[in-house]
Amino acid sequence: MTPKNVERGALTEKLGVEIDPELLSLALTHRSFAYENGGIPHNERLEFLGDSVLGQAVTVRLYTRHPELEEGSLAKRRASVVSTVALAEVARRISLGAHVRLGRGELLTGGRDKDSILADTMEALIGAAYLSAGPDAATAMVLRLVEPLLADPERYGAAMDPKTSLQEIAARLGLVAPVYSVEATGPDHDRRFTATVTVGDLATTGNGSSKKQAEMAAALAAWRELDARA
Repeated sequence: MTPKNVERGALTEKLGVEIDPELLSLALTHRSFAYENGGIPHNERLEFLGDSVLGQAVTVRLYTRHPELEEGSLAKRRASVVSTVALAEVARRISLGAHVRLGRGELLTGGRDKDSILADTMEALIGAAYLSAGPDAATAMVLRLVEPLLADPERYGAAMDPKTSLQEIAARLGLVAPVYSVEATGPDHDRRFTATVTVGDLATTGNGSSKKQAEMAAALAAWRELDARA
């Protein structure tokens, strides 16, 4: 077995589903890699399928688990669990970034840790699992992966609005209000932003393709740290 196959075997073990090798390779192929390699197929069709499987699995679980919630509250919780920030968190938990096939440009700009790429690849993997193992196995995989989000109501707000959630938890802990600073690098057509947020003795950073995205990533990282302390 080649080192690459060993790595992908470790990934499918974390997912808990056997995925067809060709579908797995496709799910891990970002369009930047495809374009640099002669326009080979990439993962966006699988992403489309996975988004639907993810949404249905989360919707049914929330509906059956929370009969006390109105439609608006259910919709808000679903939106947060399937958000880019939340899916990127799931992807980092299984070290997905190390397996994504990216073009040179994305590799040079930190693509392995971009929320959007991680979230999209996570959806593509769900689509691949659906085609490989069927709807029941894919749904079970989704629910295993997002259970930490479903089990922690406070995390809904953090994923959807991390800056507000960080401000709230800082106030609750008697800390000063968060302070943000942002640096930009790269050419005008491909700017990358790195934000640092400081709350008391804690400083965390986040990256993104916009100032807002970078600040949100930094805020979510800080919220996680303070939530763990609390």
